[in-house]
Amino acid sequence: MKRRLFLCTGLALMLTANTAFASPTLREGSQGHEVRVLQQALQTAGYKIKNADGVFGKDTERAVAEFQRDNKLKITGIVNNATWRALKNIPAKPSRDVDKNTTAEKKFPPAPNGKPILPVNKVSDVIKTAKSYMGTPYVFGGATPKGFDCSGYLQYVFQKHGIAIPRTTDEQYKLGLRTKNTKDLVPGDLVFFETYEKGASHCGIYLGKGEFIHASTSKGVRVDTLSNDYWKPRFLGGKHIVK
Repeated sequence: MKRRLFLCTGLALMLTANTAFASPTLREGSQGHEVRVLQQALQTAGYKIKNADGVFGKDTERAVAEFQRDNKLKITGIVNNATWRALKNIPAKPSRDVDKNTTAEKKFPPAPNGKPILPVNKVSDVIKTAKSYMGTPYVFGGATPKGFDCSGYLQYVFQKHGIAIPRTTDEQYKLGLRTKNTKDLVPGDLVFFETYEKGASHCGIYLGKGEFIHASTSKGVRVDTLSNDYWKPRFLGGKHIVK
């Protein structure tokens, strides 16, 4: 049976210092957050990896080779640009907003692109909801409180307040009015980062005072600063969505 992978386009993957917007090449012996994200992705897709521990060992190499075989890529066991592209291009898993007392999926009209969508009187409630999931683990393709990826987290939080935003980071980047100046951001706006390739690939909700909340690959839902050494050089811009 062909395996399918549900991918969040908001993977926070490290750029190499001298290869702008290139996906990181991972192989046996590689370690770190990128490897952990890769392992979670492969596990979600049904490829057997004993532990998503951030260490690229023999079982990860085998799983990568199987993924490459299934997606008609050159079988090397090494994760290169072509393998990352194959991962990214597999459809994202739709999320569901499920109440404790019902399993029915709530449906709302899709939010329009290019204009503010969040009423100012809902901002504090949206932020309160976002913070209520602090510590929720990162799960590749996750879009429920059992585990979130970055865009699944945003979609879930906004859906709780009757606002249906897209599932993937690149589509979420089409919302609101673009601003590159962080001074123009207000609490409730969205922030985007350019991590493993050109364009929006990670996202969060701006909290004010230079802080944003997001689903990080290493520690799950948490608050970070835009001035952070990792996030500052990767900041792509904000989208003003508060009206």
